[in-house]
Amino acid sequence: MTLTTALPSAPASLPAYLEPLGHGVYAIDTAFQRDHFDAAYLVVDSGRAAFIDTGTRHALPRLLGALEALGLARDAVDWVIPTHVHLDHAGGVGPLMAELPAATMLAHPRGLRHMVDPSALWAGALAVYGEEEMRRSYGELVGVPESRAVASTDEQRVTVGGRTLRLIDTPGHARHHHCLWDETSGGWFTGDTFGLSYREFDDPERGAWIMPTSTPVQFEPDALRASIGRMMATSPSRMYLTHYSVVGRDEADVERLAALLIAQIDEMEAIALRLKDAPDRHAALKRELLALYQRRVHDHCGDRLPPTRVAALLAMDVELNAQGLGVWLDRLKRPG
Repeated sequence: MTLTTALPSAPASLPAYLEPLGHGVYAIDTAFQRDHFDAAYLVVDSGRAAFIDTGTRHALPRLLGALEALGLARDAVDWVIPTHVHLDHAGGVGPLMAELPAATMLAHPRGLRHMVDPSALWAGALAVYGEEEMRRSYGELVGVPESRAVASTDEQRVTVGGRTLRLIDTPGHARHHHCLWDETSGGWFTGDTFGLSYREFDDPERGAWIMPTSTPVQFEPDALRASIGRMMATSPSRMYLTHYSVVGRDEADVERLAALLIAQIDEMEAIALRLKDAPDRHAALKRELLALYQRRVHDHCGDRLPPTRVAALLAMDVELNAQGLGVWLDRLKRPG
């Protein structure tokens, strides 16, 4: 059934950053890095609501603005659920929780302590991004009171109004990652487990293009393939990605996207193993990854996007994927 009729009011228009996706699901463009790059989700059913991912602290006005635009009081939010604790997904959790008196924060058990005390999270991200970028892109981190923070369990169910969300443990991108199945819409809220898909790569006939993300420091290709397979066992017809928004026209299209992801995970793993002892390994990884993605985009889009445009759009992802593969290779070298 369509649940948008259960809203307390039906606004004639919504802010440009708030996109209705049907079935009571809304994507909020958090304005991280650029437009249409980072989404938080608001799920609404029978006057109750849940946020899934929040973007950074800078997204707070848009998150609260989404509630206001939909006529929802702040105490109508029952859950704030980061898919994992990377800051583009969870940096805004603490400030948002401070504004939502009835909400409980539900985090993966491996990430829960970082949501309560984000000092180690800040230090880890600082090592990757540096002080200036941390302040500019993420802002100050705020912890969630321990009394309002709970850990998820594999196969846990939580309710939002009249619907049920099912959580499963999905390592591969990060060990502190869970994804949420929404039977009402037939879709998964995938965080980064189902990769990245930017709207600039959409083709009118072929649909969306997608790529994996191996952001440091816990990329594990075998676990990622298994997590994708576990999600695909439900025959989803859509996937709600953080980067960016909903993909999948139907079950067959989601199967196409999953096959493309798996193929590229295999290719990325092969590139990394081939270059594991290369001089200036990081630069070599970046060159090979960019060539892979440019070739894959050309297969999907033809000549519509020149290689220089692809390189510009994927510059940050190529850098982070190379870093993550490097960490994975170093971990393989350690005994045990």
